[in-house]
Amino acid sequence: MKKTIFCIYRFLVDQSFYPITLSTIYALTLYSGRVVGSGAWVIYANLVWNLILAWIPYGSSMLADGLNRLFPRKWWWLVPPSVIWLLFFPNAPYLLTDFFHLEPRYDSPFWYDMLLLIAFSFTGIFLAVASLRTMQRLVSSYAGKYVGWAFAIFALILGGVGIYLGRFERWNSWDMLTQPERILADVLVPMIDPLNSLRFFGFSSLFTIFLLICYLMFATMRRPDEKIVSNVGD
Repeated sequence: MKKTIFCIYRFLVDQSFYPITLSTIYALTLYSGRVVGSGAWVIYANLVWNLILAWIPYGSSMLADGLNRLFPRKWWWLVPPSVIWLLFFPNAPYLLTDFFHLEPRYDSPFWYDMLLLIAFSFTGIFLAVASLRTMQRLVSSYAGKYVGWAFAIFALILGGVGIYLGRFERWNSWDMLTQPERILADVLVPMIDPLNSLRFFGFSSLFTIFLLICYLMFATMRRPDEKIVSNVGD
């Protein structure tokens, strides 16, 4: 029993579950404090919904990793959660764009609303980084390190494009299942006429670069004790 509990604990540590949960609780607490202080729950309620959507790719990556540990090398078990992860991945960093709604309001201090948006945005980035790191590890275990990094970069590009489609074209992830041809058209049209699609390329590319920097910054970190163990082993 103790061994099972420890294995679950280590699994959650590998998924950065505890700091992500703490960040989520902090963001929701700030939102609750604003609701209590202002008496209005509608303002910034979209943050809560977007945070829920941001947890879907993270949960899908955890499921994929868990299945891979329970059924090693049976890659077909990973297909359903991986597809869900890919569809919903842009929802995690999408929280950054909620700064569009930041403005001085009479019912709450401006600094409080700014901190509120920072907390939700940071949590979204954290969810994106953690889930992508897990998926990259899985791809690397089956196809090698270089394919894993190519997959990560490709996912970040899709993330940048997905954020644009969500913010400006108002598409949702599940629309890929019901109206894929229309979403594909919104992506292909700028490719055909790039001179009249500068916002598409500018927004998508700049967000992709930002996400890549965040990913490299967080995903390549190592705990000091890991380095010490490595040195001792050498």
